[in-house]
Amino acid sequence: MYPTLKEIHFVGIGGIGMSGLAEILLTMGCRVTGSDLKKSPMTDRLKRRGAKILLGHRPENLGNPQVVVVTSALSKSNSEVAAAFKAGIPVISRGEMLAELMRLKYGIAVAGSHGKTTTTSLVGSVLAAGGFDPTMVIGGRVKSLRSNARLGKGDFLVAEADESDGSFLHLNPTIAVVTNIDREHMDHYRDFGTLRKTFDAFVAKIPFYGVAIFCADHPETAALASRFTKRSITYGIQEKADYQATHIQLKGWQSQFEVKHQGKILGTIRLKVPGQHNVLNSLAAIATGHELGMRFSDIRKGLASFCGIERRLEVIHRGDITIVDDYGHHPEEVRATLAAIHKTHPKKLWVIFQPHRYTRTKDLFQDFVTAFEGVDHLVMTDIYSAGEVPIHGISGKNLAEAIRKKGRTDVHFVPQVAEIAAWLKPQLTSGDLVLTLGAGDIWKAGRELAKWRN
Repeated sequence: MYPTLKEIHFVGIGGIGMSGLAEILLTMGCRVTGSDLKKSPMTDRLKRRGAKILLGHRPENLGNPQVVVVTSALSKSNSEVAAAFKAGIPVISRGEMLAELMRLKYGIAVAGSHGKTTTTSLVGSVLAAGGFDPTMVIGGRVKSLRSNARLGKGDFLVAEADESDGSFLHLNPTIAVVTNIDREHMDHYRDFGTLRKTFDAFVAKIPFYGVAIFCADHPETAALASRFTKRSITYGIQEKADYQATHIQLKGWQSQFEVKHQGKILGTIRLKVPGQHNVLNSLAAIATGHELGMRFSDIRKGLASFCGIERRLEVIHRGDITIVDDYGHHPEEVRATLAAIHKTHPKKLWVIFQPHRYTRTKDLFQDFVTAFEGVDHLVMTDIYSAGEVPIHGISGKNLAEAIRKKGRTDVHFVPQVAEIAAWLKPQLTSGDLVLTLGAGDIWKAGRELAKWRN
């Protein structure tokens, strides 16, 4: 980082992506200030580490920083952003700041519609086991780090590449991983063709000596690999993949599989996280580590040490009733999470789903209607708006009714998250599993239920 850059202000510092960058910069010795509408575990952690945290957005919060970093969730009309422009202070996006940090190291960027956070964490865990001491910037709190960021002394920076607003195009990684590409963030891209072209542009930024790593099992990433003109490798369950998972065993909350590289057996991997989607996520990490010359024994060690991420199939209570929380908010994520949960063989499965954003619910309405197969009881809440304006005819209640019209009698509508625990408690019996699902604040219901069972 340029030596005269000493003070940085974050507007929206409590966000999962913003807080990670702020923590890295604090560790590098920068003075960090930041504002957000309310305090959170993220802002509390940053405050303990030396950041000045201000609640609310006001021009006087700005101080005299050399740069202001702004979350994509805020507009240029924000009072602090407007004050920065007026004062002639540079205003940059989170993606631009991440790109500046990546410029100082060899960047490994993990992109894709789903699985980015877990895959980024797995890559970081593998590289750490190989002695690379990587810097990590992740879109979720890694349990082993108790954080979403880590400043390493090594030459590599592993980061989650956010496609939601196109800001991953600021990055210039040496290695790019693309997990999958699905119809998502259409409020920004408007059509799938534009999203597809943006991923083409992202991987095109890899230098001639770099490599792109694609999932062979997903049709869009397989097609992207076929269009890519620089060096690439693939991973997947399909036999044509360069790195292939075979003899997969999904045992409750753990997974095991054998790895082949171009037909040659490398060895067996055991994971402490469930689900076939996590087998694929770990294959991306295996491919990355192996391409960097790591021994398979070290790769295996790194994956074995991975204990998961908060809000990704996170078991928050084990007992006569099991309570699990997950961030899944897209129909494909819902299906992958449910497939993993079914392998734990619950007596009865209750899914509490909070739709996230009106635009997403509208764009993927029919996909959501068919996403909850095999659920014993589905409880739907109101939509978590994430700051969006309501769309007429799009609501949690309407989604629940559409699912009922498919012949389901086990669909319930409980509007408020705060009402869930009281509504659910009298209906739970021994052997039940409760899954809270969504990217909003549905986790609060799971925590309240866990507190009741403890």
